[in-house]
Amino acid sequence: MTDIDSTTDQIIATIARSTSDIRQGFVGRRETAGNENPSGEIQAKADVYADELLAERLSAIDGVAQYASEERTAVGNHGDGALSVAIDPLDGTSNLRSNNPLGTVFGIYDEPLPARGTALVAAGYVIYGPITTMVCARDDTVTEYEIIGGERSVVTENSTLPETPRVYGFGGRVPNWTDVFREFASEIETELELHYSGAMINDVNQVLIHGGIFAYPALEDSPNGKLRLQFEANPIGYIVETAGGRSSDGTQSLLDVEPTDLHDRIPLHVGNTELIDRLESTLDAGE
Repeated sequence: MTDIDSTTDQIIATIARSTSDIRQGFVGRRETAGNENPSGEIQAKADVYADELLAERLSAIDGVAQYASEERTAVGNHGDGALSVAIDPLDGTSNLRSNNPLGTVFGIYDEPLPARGTALVAAGYVIYGPITTMVCARDDTVTEYEIIGGERSVVTENSTLPETPRVYGFGGRVPNWTDVFREFASEIETELELHYSGAMINDVNQVLIHGGIFAYPALEDSPNGKLRLQFEANPIGYIVETAGGRSSDGTQSLLDVEPTDLHDRIPLHVGNTELIDRLESTLDAGE
């Protein structure tokens, strides 16, 4: 086992072991912290708690050179290791108040941040639902785990998107969608079932399990969409592509996008290959 493999093992295991503490930390921390993150979003106290906990634990691992979070302005440098961790400590924090599912998203890169998705060696997400689960992509394989007391047990190995798509979920307000995306969405809604929860990671998980498409597209008032390349788009693109699907910013794989800033936003579209192909064709024809 290489040093990179060993460090990757430790990172994933540390995130899994932290899930119980993160989940317990929701209690009493659903209100806002009175601060904004670097993307201008209001932080919940649970955001700050999860970020501080993960930063302390992941930064202490030998071989982790950098820790970066959606909740922090800059990359934290921690030594001469080979790996960098980019993390969204809590995705879908708005679901806390209504006690709906939310999650943690992470990417492990073998280059300094910000980096392209092609530099990922592993990526994953945790969902805090009725059961705490982790989906992890690594070594060309996607594995789903259940987590109890911080320990993982395998549920599904070699997860792939079903060939027949079933569900869709599109973020952003419909009036803010571009005309060409609205045209694409009007076709999809006659073919697939709407599954949209308000937590990106939960909606992506629905696509991974049932097949289909999730998108947070470019908007009229936000051409770069909402989601962050380093913390959300790259990891999710890596997972979906490893599971046999496709990712796209509208013209190319999310993993091929060259970052310009740690907190870059990007339109995100992931799902079954034929649906992403159709999306790109529709967007291209509408330009």
